[in-house]
This record gives sequence, C-alpha cells and structure tokens, in this order.
Amino acid sequence: MLQIEENVSLKNFNTFGIEAQARYFVEISREEQLRELFMDERWQRIPRLVLGGGSNLLLVNNFDGLVIRMNIRGIEHQINGDTVTVDAGAGEVWNDLVNFCVDHGFAGMENLSLIPGSVGASPIQNIGAYGVEIKDIFESCRAFEIATGQIKTFTNADCHFGYRESVFKSTLKGEFIITSVKYKLSTIPKLNLSYGAIKQELTARHIDNPTIKDVSQVISAIRVSKLPDPSTIGNSGSFFKNPVITQEQFSAIQAQHPNISHYPAGEGLVKLAAGWLIEQCGWKGKVVGHTGTWKNQALVLVNHGGATGQEIYDLSSQIIDSVKERFGVILEREVNIIQ
Repeated sequence: MLQIEENVSLKNFNTFGIEAQARYFVEISREEQLRELFMDERWQRIPRLVLGGGSNLLLVNNFDGLVIRMNIRGIEHQINGDTVTVDAGAGEVWNDLVNFCVDHGFAGMENLSLIPGSVGASPIQNIGAYGVEIKDIFESCRAFEIATGQIKTFTNADCHFGYRESVFKSTLKGEFIITSVKYKLSTIPKLNLSYGAIKQELTARHIDNPTIKDVSQVISAIRVSKLPDPSTIGNSGSFFKNPVITQEQFSAIQAQHPNISHYPAGEGLVKLAAGWLIEQCGWKGKVVGHTGTWKNQALVLVNHGGATGQEIYDLSSQIIDSVKERFGVILEREVNIIQ
C-alpha cells in the first residue's frame, strides 16, 4: 500500500536547501507503484512534481500538489563483444552509476563524472560536460505514461535530444515519468580529451596514456575545484545554459571583447561560456543578501543560508539583465523553476 504523506518539507530533497513544503508526497520504489498511484484519479488532476536527486530545480514557493520522489534502484549490464549495455533504475545516484561503469571498464560515461542528480533525470536534461552528452551514450528508457498507465520505451531518436533539451522538457512535458534508462557503452575506450582543462590536468599528473579511470578522476578534481559541494553550501550546479549564437553575432562581440571564451557549436554557430560572461559583469563571488555566486565559478548561484527560492530567482534575473545589457546576449536558466 502506497503511503501518501501530507505537508512534507522538501528542504532535504533539493540541493539548494530551500525550505518549501509539498502538500502531498509519495516515494516510488517500483514501477507498479506508479500504476497503483494513478488509479486514483485525483492524482491526475492536481499539479505534480517528479523528484530525483533534486539537483536541477529551484523551488520558488511551496508546492500545492503531489511530489513524487523516484527511488527505483538497480544496475544491470550485458556485454556483447566490445559493446556493453547498462540498465539503471531512475532512482540511482548518477555518479554512483558513473563509478560503477568506470570500475568495470565500461567506457563512455567518464566525462560525466560528479554531475549531481539521478539517473532518471539524465535524459530529460540531456546532461553533459566536457564534450560529452547523454545523447552520445543513450540507447533507450522506460517511461510510465500517466494518462494511460502504460509503460513506453523511448529510443534515442524518440527523445529529440538538443542542448540541455529533450522531448520530456518540451512536447511531452509532464506526461511521462522515467523509470529506468539504458546506456550503450564500450570496453574499448575512445577518450574525449577535447577540453583543455582535461589535458592540462593530465599533464600536471604526468599521465601520458590515460585510462577512463584517469579521465574520471581528473574531471572530478576539476569539478571539485570549481563547484561547491551541495552538502556544504546550497546550489544546483550550473544555473544557466551556455548561450549559442550566430557567427555574425559572435564576430560583433569579439570585436569589442577579443578574449571572450567560446567554442564551435555547429555550422555558423558559436557557443559562449556563460560563466565568463557573468564574471565580466562583476558577479563572480558576489554576495547579495542570503544568496550570491560561487567564488570559483560565476555560473553557480548559491544559498549562503536561509535564502528563499524567490531571492535566488531574483538574483538570476539581475544577472540575466546585466549580461544582456553588456553583451546583447540573453542567458537562459538551465535549472527548472518550480513556482
């Protein structure tokens, strides 16, 4: 029998550490429990929020609806030649899965080390870091359709992956709940060392022929040096997406700012480093009331203690306005705003 709780604090279920309450709260540890839950039509009628690790959201207000915390666990794998298929429950901690794969010599996830969150959120956001995105290793996922009570399998193509985007954030938003994800990895590593920081750190460690474990450890070290630990100070990692602009727009900005950080983003497109833009506007390490930006990475907004979700949202709006005014670039929030 499912246990539906009322008036539950969500402070320990979001990495910002924001105090907000859920009118109703339920934890799901098996697929069948979703069918059981939605047999009661009232849960289909009220607002719903699906939680994994709570690492990619900002709770601006109390949530007057049902919070569903996904806690389906389990990691299985199959090896066929040099191809490895890894199937993980939506409630698994993402970095635990990465460590499992690295420890077993399954290559493909190592660049995604130490990203906070859960397995179930990985395809929704098409999480990515250091030149690798989920779409590069995603095979399929199982998802519960709320309206019908059926389980549907989504292939890579079905998900319409984009930069921090998928069909689950757009046309099918709120219609499905991911229960497990299948990844396609390999026993033969094809290392992606394209980001300069990785090469620099490998060189500093005198590693000439890196393994996937070396890459994972180096990326973890880089992330720790730049990003705050949510258990120490509330944050959700990168708060904004790196903006993608046209080559024409970029040339105009570069003429005024020759040192602007940028990366190729496909034909005629350039990706800018949002953190660099924010830092140039004087925000890095700035404290505003109970909030601020992280001292080592302006892309990260933090809760210095006692901040409300509204305070953090207001800070993000000020940052967006200042970057637009100086560079003519409009930043987009990567974090899901729950109002």
